[in-house]
Amino acid sequence: MKRIALFVMTNLAVMVVLGVTASLLGVNRFLTANGLDLSALLGFSLLMGFGGATISLLMSKSMAKWSTGAQVINQPRNADEAWIVQTVQNFADKAGIQMPEVAIYEGAPNAFATGAFKNSALVAVSTGLLQNMTHEEVEAVIGHEVAHVANGDMVTMTLIQGVMNTFVVFLSRVIGSLVDSAMRRDNNSGPGMGYYITTIVMDIVLGFLAAIIVAWFSRQREFRADEGAARMMGRKQPMINALARLGGMEPGALPKSMAAMGIAGGLGALFSTHPPIEQRIEALRRL
Repeated sequence: MKRIALFVMTNLAVMVVLGVTASLLGVNRFLTANGLDLSALLGFSLLMGFGGATISLLMSKSMAKWSTGAQVINQPRNADEAWIVQTVQNFADKAGIQMPEVAIYEGAPNAFATGAFKNSALVAVSTGLLQNMTHEEVEAVIGHEVAHVANGDMVTMTLIQGVMNTFVVFLSRVIGSLVDSAMRRDNNSGPGMGYYITTIVMDIVLGFLAAIIVAWFSRQREFRADEGAARMMGRKQPMINALARLGGMEPGALPKSMAAMGIAGGLGALFSTHPPIEQRIEALRRL
């Protein structure tokens, strides 16, 4: 319940901020008596598209800690925590990035990396992962997450999401205006109900199509992170073993904002942010 409320509150806050910003900049005045002002609409679309994605990226680390209850290891309290911190440090050194924050959270087997910048990221592992995997397998999973950070995947996914959001906002309003013009038989200025209804419907339809494209990019990124972990470890078998073990587990559910950064994904071919485990193992074997 806490995660759902958090998700709703975050989106409401983002929409309020973007709405106020659009009003102050004057880019929300794309509806005129003569139809759409395409230049103003493009500015509005860019603001809404990249604004939402960027705000989510900048908030990602703090939201991750809050929504998962992740506890950052500032000072290791036992041998296991010391080993996790040292493992992350070793991979960070190999990847040429600054040491990420390291955290542990209660939950089923999973892990994630997040953060706005590769040199100020967060790598978190679940208690379920630590309890159900060998040290070598956990090391591979950590390597996978550090590879995400080193590859700049958080920023890349934000840019892709921003582009998709921009197209959705722009095209839905252009289509809405065309439909409204075709349906109306009067000369009243301003948009009619056809515009608003069509815009809402197209926001939903195009939003689904955009999600499919973003998910496809996310799946390609998973293969690169698997390969990155194998290369940093100097061998691919630990990553293969970790994936095989995850294939026999119920992967822990992650909050919506971090799902694309986890080690284990959900089901659904087109909308899945992670490829099937079998495909990932096969790709590693072909290295």
